[in-house]
Amino acid sequence: MEAFYTIQGEGFHQGRAAYFIRLGGCDVGCVWCDVKESWDASQHPQLSIEQIVTDAQLHPGRLAVITGGEPLLHNLDELTRQLHNAGFETNIETSGSSPLSGEWDWICLSPKKFKAPLPAILPQASELKVVIFHKHDFEWAETYAAQVDPGCKLYLQPEWNKAAEMTPLIIDYIKAHPQWELSLQVHKYINVP
Repeated sequence: MEAFYTIQGEGFHQGRAAYFIRLGGCDVGCVWCDVKESWDASQHPQLSIEQIVTDAQLHPGRLAVITGGEPLLHNLDELTRQLHNAGFETNIETSGSSPLSGEWDWICLSPKKFKAPLPAILPQASELKVVIFHKHDFEWAETYAAQVDPGCKLYLQPEWNKAAEMTPLIIDYIKAHPQWELSLQVHKYINVP
């Protein structure tokens, strides 16, 4: 769908220079998705893997973040292999609802109620990022925290349009459950992509 050089705005790698590769196509359909234009892959140009990697190399940062839509609708083995060969660290942001492909240095699993993650992906997650849209999402987040590896980083992130309402609740929850950390969409606060 698009690619751009910016900083990672959320999660464990927040604040790092990153080249984002947003792939078209999504079958999850979150009602609060902020990139609904990514859902239909046919609406976006197809680029060769070589072109994607060449474009990424134009920037000094060597963190490549593959996102979507739902990036795992595509086989990512060759893309990540070529990114690694070009000296990039590879991160993925996924709902985990499709089979895992690719060679990853970091897997950010953000499960969605609209289409559950595949059980095989849960123990491979480096980071569990749960978007909090309703109060009952805390309990739902705990069901996935119980299924990831003990070393997985745990993040609660307010849904952007409900941040004023949900952030204070998240702060209180983290204070009572310190295994969780707060993830904010800093890129939206500082107005970068």
